[in-house]
Amino acid sequence: MPSQTLKAVLLATAALCAAPAFGQDNAGAYLAGRQAAASNDFAVVETYFREALQDDTKNPFLLETLLASQVNLADFDAAAGTARRINDAGLGSQVSHLVLTSVYAKADDWTGLLEAFESGESVSPLVDGLAQAWAALGRGEMSAAIESFDTVIETEGMSAYGAYHKALALASVGDFEGAEVIFSSPPRGGAFSARAAFAHAKVLSQLERNDDALQMLSTVFGDSQDPTLSALRAQLTADEMIAYDEVTNAQEGIGEVAFMIAGLLRGETPDAYTLLYARVAEYLDPNNTNAILTSAELLERLGRYELADAAFARVSPNDPAFPLAELGRVDVLLRAERVEAAIEVAQGLARSHPDLPNVHSKLGDVLRRNDRYAEAVPAYDAALDLYGQDDPSRWLVYFTRAISHHQLDQWPAAEADFRAALDLNPDQAQVLNYLGYSLVERGEKLDEALEMIETAVAAEPENGAIVDSLGWVYFQLGRFEDAVDPMEKAAALEATDPIINDHLGDVYWAVGREIEANFQWNRALSFDPDEELAARIRLKLELGLDAVLEQEGADPIRVADDDG
Repeated sequence: MPSQTLKAVLLATAALCAAPAFGQDNAGAYLAGRQAAASNDFAVVETYFREALQDDTKNPFLLETLLASQVNLADFDAAAGTARRINDAGLGSQVSHLVLTSVYAKADDWTGLLEAFESGESVSPLVDGLAQAWAALGRGEMSAAIESFDTVIETEGMSAYGAYHKALALASVGDFEGAEVIFSSPPRGGAFSARAAFAHAKVLSQLERNDDALQMLSTVFGDSQDPTLSALRAQLTADEMIAYDEVTNAQEGIGEVAFMIAGLLRGETPDAYTLLYARVAEYLDPNNTNAILTSAELLERLGRYELADAAFARVSPNDPAFPLAELGRVDVLLRAERVEAAIEVAQGLARSHPDLPNVHSKLGDVLRRNDRYAEAVPAYDAALDLYGQDDPSRWLVYFTRAISHHQLDQWPAAEADFRAALDLNPDQAQVLNYLGYSLVERGEKLDEALEMIETAVAAEPENGAIVDSLGWVYFQLGRFEDAVDPMEKAAALEATDPIINDHLGDVYWAVGREIEANFQWNRALSFDPDEELAARIRLKLELGLDAVLEQEGADPIRVADDDG
């Protein structure tokens, strides 16, 4: 986390970029662009604000928003032109300066970059200081670079960031001893990020200290199974000397500055603003997988699923993080309602990485959620075969496989899996509810089912589906008065659920509140239930619940109640 002083600077500069709107002549294009900006549709913003700028060529809000959209689209050729246009109009801003800084760095134009800073083209104190240090290194002026890094280190609130980049700079020119001294001794009151541990490990490996690298990684990450970390550990364990490739030149160094700022801003500023820095990091270092994944995750959060998919797809199949990226693609394709594409990606990943249990469980989840239960079961089988016996994920796979068996009307297998999930996670409310509700629907082991559902409700008292189950088991047990309160609460928690409203109607009928029962059944119909449920509700509205139960071969409630 940034220091409070640095955080204040970052938040203040972000606020400057969210300039207020103002009137302009081309109202149609302006309003359409504003609407697109509100929904983070960067491509549409670019189209309409280019049009709007034809009538108002120096409008700072239009230019700034257009520039941000171009950066977030990763269109740096267009962004460079817009940034120069902003600067030439005397409207220079943090974002235009950031873009031009990255363009200078991409071109290895270190003299141009330093001259821009000297002329006042500032991004922020931290970015300016670090970028100038890397620019000096880019010009081959190592003494000047070290002096600039030291200036950042001596600035209040920036010590750890300056030291981190100084260590990277030393490692980039082969001074691994100097880099290791810094990595091993962070500035007083500061600490390096977990990301620095990867660079530190490779520096130690270059110094033939693989055992020390493994110990350091264990201290920082514990037992994490992150794929990139696992690959690094495997190399170190094999006693390989690992090439130092974290940040190898000044261009990548400034990319690392941008990526670091994206990490500091994440969760502190709007995602669209944080994305600017992640995109710059990608632009300057296309091999920075972490920057690519950050951009993809931010785009997913912004609802730009097509751009998120494209970002995830840029991760190389040879990268240890490739499975993680492909799993991200599956999620964004599902969010974009591209179901077949999501299934295709998941199946391809299961073929290319058959030894990863989470890949098979994800494939099972995608197939199950799209009603392809018969295909989901073998995927879950594969996952369970691969997960270690002590892996905490096993309960969830048993649970999701149980749901698939249940949907396939394979009850003995389903019940066995539900109970296996509970053996591993005895108080899991979703499993207790699903198994308890299923037993109620089947009319089996009702006392045990009631106990399960009561436990689930105690764990999640505001979960409408679980509270509905409690009311429904009371109903099935003939405890109609007991069913009223939980069923009313469930309907309040899930006001538009047709099944819960239908259940409440049945409960009202059972206690003699026929007018309210008819109201709830009509309400259930208004929420678009499936055809089978809708037909049954219409029949209840026409004949009453007792007559419907008789048609179905069950005892009418009133008779059953009288007999009780």
